[in-house]
Amino acid sequence: MSKKDKDILDEQKVVQENETLEQDKADSKENEKSTDPVDELKVEIEKEKERYLRLFAEFENYKKRTTRERIEMFKTAGEDIMKSLLPVLDDFERALKEIEKSEDDGLFTGVKLINNKLRETLKSKGLEPIEVKMGDSFDAETHEAITQIPAPEKKLKGKIIDVVERGYTLGDKIVRYPKVVIGQ
Repeated sequence: MSKKDKDILDEQKVVQENETLEQDKADSKENEKSTDPVDELKVEIEKEKERYLRLFAEFENYKKRTTRERIEMFKTAGEDIMKSLLPVLDDFERALKEIEKSEDDGLFTGVKLINNKLRETLKSKGLEPIEVKMGDSFDAETHEAITQIPAPEKKLKGKIIDVVERGYTLGDKIVRYPKVVIGQ
């Protein structure tokens, strides 16, 4: 059931409660003629207290729901940005590997500093790499197998042989699964 449907149902409940209260008021007016005015006022006060409590509870639920929605919105907004920056991190890794082959140490150091700064900034926002090494056991819930190749050693059957693309978590949620090659 969507949030809009829940809101509609909540509004219908309030309308029904108001109609019930109005009906109760009409019934109490009929009974007024035969009862004591003090008793009538007590009944009226009890009805108003109940109405107030219902309204207060409904407002508290509304505040909680909007707070949850706001928190969820901030989480998803951050997640989208983090996902869009993951290819940039991959490109930095590839660039560092290629620059390391060249003999220009200044260029390598500069790119490495920028890479580290970007990684630390993203880490401070909650983005963490998923550590996967060759020989780790394959877990379908935390890894994405892109292919299987014959295992070079018997002990590597069903284990991770290579990591093609790094995976990342944002808080406790996996935003990108590590892409791995497993031994067959």
